[in-house]
Amino acid sequence: MAEFAEFKGVRMTPELYDYVLAHNPPLPPVQRRLVDLTHTKLPGVAVKQIAREQGPLLAFLVRLTGARHIVEVGTFTGLSSLAMAEALPADGTLVTLDISAEWTAYARDAWAEAGVADRIDLRIAPAADSLRAMPAEPHIDLAFIDADKEGYITYWEELVPRLRPGGLIVVDNVLFGGTVLDPVPGTMGHHVERFNAHAAADKRMDSVMLAVADGLTLACRVA
Repeated sequence: MAEFAEFKGVRMTPELYDYVLAHNPPLPPVQRRLVDLTHTKLPGVAVKQIAREQGPLLAFLVRLTGARHIVEVGTFTGLSSLAMAEALPADGTLVTLDISAEWTAYARDAWAEAGVADRIDLRIAPAADSLRAMPAEPHIDLAFIDADKEGYITYWEELVPRLRPGGLIVVDNVLFGGTVLDPVPGTMGHHVERFNAHAAADKRMDSVMLAVADGLTLACRVA
C-alpha cells in the first residue's frame, strides 16, 4: 500500500466539483439538455450517463488522436456518443452499440438536434455479436467501453485486434464505486476487478488507470 504522504488526491466536494466543471469547456446546448432530460425522464437509471466532465474529455481525446473511426460499446441516452461525434471531422464515423431501443431513442433525437446523426451508426443487438461482425483487420482509431461490466473482457478482446497501432481504448467505471478493492464474487465490482487485471496484463496495450469520475482506463495499442 502506498504511504499516505504519497497520496496526491483531494476529497471531491460539491463546491470543488463545480469548480472543476467551471474550468472545463462548457457542454454545448444539446448536451446540456440531454443531461437534464436523462435525469428527468430516467431518474432511476440516470447514473448510467457519463459524468459531465467526461464529455469534454472524450471530445478532447477524439481531437488529440485525430480519430476518424470510433466504436462505442454502450450508448444509453447518447451523451458520450454525442460528445465524440461533435468532435469528429465531417467525414468521420461513430458506430455505437446497445440493446435498448427505448433509451437510445433519446440519443437519436439529440444526435439529430445537434446535426451529427449522419456520423453515427447505432446498432441494436448484443454488443459482442456486433463487434464480431466488424472487419477483423485493424481499422478503429478510438473505442469507448461503458456497458455491462461482465462483458468488459469480451469487448476488450474483440476491440484490441481491430484497433490500429496507436489507437486508443477508453474504459469507464474501472473503480466501480471502490468495490474493486474487496469484490464479492459474482458482483459488478468483481467483474470490473477481473477486467482491470486482464487489461493491465495485456502486452499489446499500454494502459494507465485514472481516478476520473468512477475510474477511467486509457489504453493505447502498441503491438
